[in-house]
Amino acid sequence: MSVIEIGRFMYFAFGSNLLKERLQLANPTAIFYTTGRLKDYKLNFGVYQKYVDNIWHGGVATIEPCRGAEVWGVIWTLSNKNLLSLDNQEGVNASYYSPLEISVETDKGLLLCRTYQMNNFHACPPSLQYKQVVCLGAEQNGLPVDYLKRLQAIETNNYSGPSLLDEITTVKKVD
Repeated sequence: MSVIEIGRFMYFAFGSNLLKERLQLANPTAIFYTTGRLKDYKLNFGVYQKYVDNIWHGGVATIEPCRGAEVWGVIWTLSNKNLLSLDNQEGVNASYYSPLEISVETDKGLLLCRTYQMNNFHACPPSLQYKQVVCLGAEQNGLPVDYLKRLQAIETNNYSGPSLLDEITTVKKVD
């Protein structure tokens, strides 16, 4: 296990939080640490209850145990003061997601990280905007090309209205 600064924790992101600008909307202390692979899990998209309308207008990412599969993502370090804001973003208090501690394989060794898994999962394709944010984050952080191609091949629900992507795009233009 690698040791990080006292007062910080490691977070494994695999969905919209792959993109720095999205994660930093509510968690400004997030700093890129490395990329990594979570073995024996698969990426899936859905909602936490049937027919939910969320800020992404479709399914969002979660992980599910699946022997032999893998999920690539980004490991961020965040200040402990952002633990509550990250939990809030993931809907922990509303029981949308539950936090997990997982071991992620990286070029720096095996790292123990916090991540989130959706509760009461119902499969639902993501919106085009959500998929775009996930793919931008994968590109931004150099996830493997084969994995990026798998992300790009994900079918969407064809929603084309406003979404959280509009706010992220505004932030990216300001930087």
